[in-house]
Amino acid sequence: MRKLLMPALLSLVACTSTKEATREEAPASASSATKGDSAPAREGPSRMAYPATRSEAVVDTLHGQQVADPYRWLEDEKAPEVQAWMKAQDGFTRDALAKMPGRDALTKRFTELFYVDSVTAPFRRGNRFFYMRTHKDKEKAIVYWKDGESGQEKVLLDPNAMSKDAPVSLGRWVPSWDGKRVAFPVRPNAADEATLHVIDVDTGEWSKVDVIEGAKYANTNWTPDGKGFYYEWLPTDPSIPVDARPGYTTLKFHKLGEDPKKDVVVHERTGDPTTFLQGDLSRDGKYLFASILRGWSENDVYWKHPQEKDWRLLVKGKGAKYSVLAWKDRFYVVTDEGAPRQRVFAVDPKKTDRANWKELVPEDPKATLESVSLVGGHLALEYLKDVTTELRITTLEGKPVRTVQLPGVGAASNLTGLEDQDDAYFSYSSFTTPRQVYRTSVKSGKVDLWAKVEVPMDPDAYTTEQVFYTSKDGTKVPMFLVYKKGLKKDGNAPTLLYGYGGFLVSMQPSFRASILPWLDAGGVYAVANLRGGGEYGTAWHEAGKGANKQNVFDDFAGAAEYLAKEKYTQAKKLAIYGGSNGGLLVGAAMTQRPELYGAVVCGVPLLDMVRFHLFGSGRTWVPEYGSAEDAGQFKTLYAYSPYHHVRQDVQYPALLMMSSDHDDRVDPMHARKFVAAVQNTKGNSAPTLLRIEANAGHGGADQVAKAIESSVDMYAFLFQVLGVARPDAGVAAESR
Repeated sequence: MRKLLMPALLSLVACTSTKEATREEAPASASSATKGDSAPAREGPSRMAYPATRSEAVVDTLHGQQVADPYRWLEDEKAPEVQAWMKAQDGFTRDALAKMPGRDALTKRFTELFYVDSVTAPFRRGNRFFYMRTHKDKEKAIVYWKDGESGQEKVLLDPNAMSKDAPVSLGRWVPSWDGKRVAFPVRPNAADEATLHVIDVDTGEWSKVDVIEGAKYANTNWTPDGKGFYYEWLPTDPSIPVDARPGYTTLKFHKLGEDPKKDVVVHERTGDPTTFLQGDLSRDGKYLFASILRGWSENDVYWKHPQEKDWRLLVKGKGAKYSVLAWKDRFYVVTDEGAPRQRVFAVDPKKTDRANWKELVPEDPKATLESVSLVGGHLALEYLKDVTTELRITTLEGKPVRTVQLPGVGAASNLTGLEDQDDAYFSYSSFTTPRQVYRTSVKSGKVDLWAKVEVPMDPDAYTTEQVFYTSKDGTKVPMFLVYKKGLKKDGNAPTLLYGYGGFLVSMQPSFRASILPWLDAGGVYAVANLRGGGEYGTAWHEAGKGANKQNVFDDFAGAAEYLAKEKYTQAKKLAIYGGSNGGLLVGAAMTQRPELYGAVVCGVPLLDMVRFHLFGSGRTWVPEYGSAEDAGQFKTLYAYSPYHHVRQDVQYPALLMMSSDHDDRVDPMHARKFVAAVQNTKGNSAPTLLRIEANAGHGGADQVAKAIESSVDMYAFLFQVLGVARPDAGVAAESR
C-alpha cells in the first residue's frame, strides 16, 4: 500500500539509504567585500598548476548591494569555452586522483562490498509479486515478477540490456492493480527527465503506442480495471524557460492504446513555478485527488469523483501540510496542522468541513510521525524517536494494537502491503547491519526474516553511539558516531562528518557499505541530525529553513567542535561531506569556518544562492530557501551564499568537488563557479579538484562500476589529504 505522506517530488536527497542587473567593474574574487571571522592563511603545499580560468568584471546591483560574479561565463554549459574548461578540469582532477596511493586496495574492497546479491520487499498486485534484485555480476538492479509468492521468477525489466546508444535508468515503476501491466519511466543518463512506457507483463512487450514524453515528475496512478492511469505531465517545449517549467505541470489521464497527445487534462497547470502539482487515485477508483504543494511545508488538497468535472476543496494549507488516503469511503488525513510531529484524522467524504474531522491518532510529543500506510485492515505508523525507527500498528479507529518487533536500534521502512491482505513487508538496517527484509502478519504480529543482504564484513567489529551536543544558540542536536571497537579518544582519529539539514529529510542510522574501509583504517563516521531536517517534526524543519538557514551551518560547526573537544579528532584530521542541499551545507561550512576542517567533499551542490532559482528545478526550492528577487530574502541568502564568500586571504581545506554532467535538478554551474573561485584565490594552497561524472544525473551514475570508481576517488583523496596511513594493510586484512 502506498505510504500516506506528502511526497517531495524533487527533494534534494541524497541518495543511498534514505530524500535549487547592472554591470560595472568587479574584483577577481567572488566576494572581496565579505566581512566577518575567517581563518588566517596557513602554511601548506605549493599551489597546484590548475587549468587556467579567466574572470570577468561582472557586478550586479541587487537591492542596493553590489554583488560580484566574475565566473558567470561558466553558467553556459553549452559554450565551447565552458566545455573545454570542464574537460581540462576533469582531466586534471583524474590525473591527480590516479596518483594517490591505496587505490588498488580500495578498489578491491569496494568491489566486494558493492557487487552483492540482494532483493527488495515485494509489491503484490492481484496474485502477482513484483520486486527488484541486484546481482554480483550485474551493474544495475533488475525488476522481477512471479505468479504467487512461490511461483517461477521471471525478468520483467532489465536496464542492463536497455542501454544501446546512451546509458538509461529506470524511474519509479508501478504495476497495475491486476498485475497485468507496469508503467515505468526511462531516464537517459540517469537524469530526472524521462519518457513513460508501458510493458505487458505476460508477453514482456513494450507498448509502441503508450509512450509519453514529459514524464519528469510523473507518478502513475492506475485505475482499478487497469485500462488507464493518471499522471503528471510536464511540457518539453524548449521555448519554455527551464526555471518556469514546473508551473506548466498538468494532471492528465491516459487510456491505454490511445495517442498520448490526446490525453485529457483533468487538472490545469498552476502557472506558479514554485509549486508542485501532484495527483492520486484511491485503489477502488472512486476518489481522485490533486495536491498543490508549496515547498515542503504547505499544500492544498482538492478531490472529486473521476466522472465529475469540478474539483472540491478538502483543505487549504495555511502553514501546514496534508496527505490523504481513501479506503472504503473514508479519508485518512495525516497533518502537522497544530501538531509539529503530525497526527491522523478520519474524514467522511460527505462531511468534509474541518469541524467534522475526527482525530484518530493524536500527536506523540516524544516521537515524530514519518509516514502512515494502510495494510491488513489496520494503520501502520512509522515514527522516529530520537532518530531511530519505531513501527506501530493501530486499528482503523486509531486504537493501539502493538509495536512491531525490530531486530535492533536502526532504520526501518513502514509496512508495505494491501489494505485487505494480512501479509505485509518492511526493511531494516543499521550502520553496521546490512538491509534485511521481513514479512509480518498484521493480525498476529508474527515477524519472519524474508531476505537479507550478505556483505563481507564482521558487524561485531564496530560500534555505534548516539551523542547530543549543544549548538551555538543552545539547541541540543543529536549525532551518530560509528567506529571500530577499541578506538582511542586521543584526538587523532580521521573523522568524516556528514550532514544534510533541509527539506524535512531525516538522516536515519541506515547501512552504508561505503564507510567500511574508512572505519577499518581507524576512522570515525559521524552523522549530525541538523535542524532543517524532519527528525523532530515541522518545528525542527522550520528552525533550519528560510531566514533560519544559518542555524543549520551553526549546528554543523557545533558538531565539528564537539568532535574535537571530546578528543575523537582534530581539525586537520576532520573531513566533511554532503551532497545537493548537503553540498550547500559543506560549502557554507568551508567558507564560514575553514579552520575547523581538513578536507571537504562536496557533491552536486547549490553554492550560488543569489542565482539558484534561475537554473534547473531552482524555483521549486524558493519556499525552502527564499529568493534573491525579494529584498529581505536576498539579504539572508547573500549572507551565507558560499560562492560569494570565497576570500582571497584565506587558507581553505582541501576540496574535492563531485559533479555530474547531466544533472538537470541542481545545475552543475554551482560546482563550476565555486571551484573557479577557490582555485583562483591567492592565499589558498590546498588542493581544489573538480571531478565530473559522465552520463550521470543528480544521483550520479547508476552502474556499480561507477559507484566503485567514485568511492575510490573520494576515499583515496581523503586518505591523502588527511595524512591517513595507506589503507592497503587494513583493507587487505578485511578482505580475507
